[in-house]
Amino acid sequence: MTPTDQLTVVRTTPRRKILISGAGIAGSALAFWLNRYGYAVTVVEKAGALRSGGYPIDVRGTALEVVRRMGVLPQLQDAHIDVRRLTFLDGDGSQVASVHPHHVTGGVAGRDLEVRRGHLTDVLHTAVRDDVEFLFNDSIDALDQSGHGVDVTFRGGGRRTFDMVFGADGMHSRTREMLFGPEEQFHRYLGYCFAVFTMRNTFGLSHETVMWNAPGRAAALYAVGDDDQVHAFLNFAQPKPPFDAFPGPEAQRDLLATVFAGAGWEVPAMLAALRDADDLFFDAVSQIRIPRWSSGRVALVGDAAYAPSFLTGQGTSLALVGAYMLAGSLADRDHAAGFAAYEHDSRAFVTANQGLVGEGGATLFPTTARALEQRNDRLRGLSAMSPPEGRPVHSALALPAFMPMA
Repeated sequence: MTPTDQLTVVRTTPRRKILISGAGIAGSALAFWLNRYGYAVTVVEKAGALRSGGYPIDVRGTALEVVRRMGVLPQLQDAHIDVRRLTFLDGDGSQVASVHPHHVTGGVAGRDLEVRRGHLTDVLHTAVRDDVEFLFNDSIDALDQSGHGVDVTFRGGGRRTFDMVFGADGMHSRTREMLFGPEEQFHRYLGYCFAVFTMRNTFGLSHETVMWNAPGRAAALYAVGDDDQVHAFLNFAQPKPPFDAFPGPEAQRDLLATVFAGAGWEVPAMLAALRDADDLFFDAVSQIRIPRWSSGRVALVGDAAYAPSFLTGQGTSLALVGAYMLAGSLADRDHAAGFAAYEHDSRAFVTANQGLVGEGGATLFPTTARALEQRNDRLRGLSAMSPPEGRPVHSALALPAFMPMA
């Protein structure tokens, strides 16, 4: 039976009720597949609407087959950003090397995709919005599994019972906290913090990224096309997460201004734009490593279960693959067997992709002058080479064709 055949089978048994927390990439993809397997799906999202914008994200390897089976691959191909050049600058602003981005990402030219995050979210939402219930401006306040299902109390005051609940609510997942306890137990800090925001493109950049480095600090301008805006990126090494900066954007702006004081190139202009930016996103560079992805009738998917960090470039791909594997594992099984199969069949793929941070991901941001010079020497050697054929780990999982529910 082909994947297309699977989608046409209609269940004759009563539809089981599912709640997904989070309307992002993992949540919308999971809603798509669970709906196709005959579940009655509700998605709750704490934001008032879909979150547009956001920095560009990659879809690679096994995840490309997921979006093909969803029928949205042509739309994403049309939206492909096609960044053609990645230029590295030294601390004084002089050029170190200019390479094809795939030299750094391990992507495959002509096959892998890079799209705006908001565009992917919109495409996924459009694919499910007519078949799935969305509750915006609300969130899960409490879960009770003492009965035959999951009794959910919503922050807005409502109460409903579902057969299963899924946390697709990101690295700082509230669902995970309710299941397993505080994030600190599962948060693997990788030694950096970063900020992303947009600013005016006064630099003449087009389809390219320019990155400035000094020991322990990096700044980049990312032009996804010929737009009048660029994505600005600031990254810095920090021995411990700066918890005092997380509560609000003003503390984050102050910290960034202090860390990057005296930096060269376009960094002063970036800090000035940062003061007025209304889309600042600031976080620690971290992973989520958790022994189990489910408890009872509740399971986690995407960053909530296994955030790999942006250093791997695989967050979006793991979310798409994880959603497919979780829904398919439940296609002809009960929740206990389905959750066990999901974890058994997916964990090795997740672990291998999280391990990319140990294969050079962090070396883009050296913390010492010697390490920076060594990285620059490697980049100079890459500039004359053809782009690679991709990293095998990106495609290490062959997607099964799951059977539909009876």
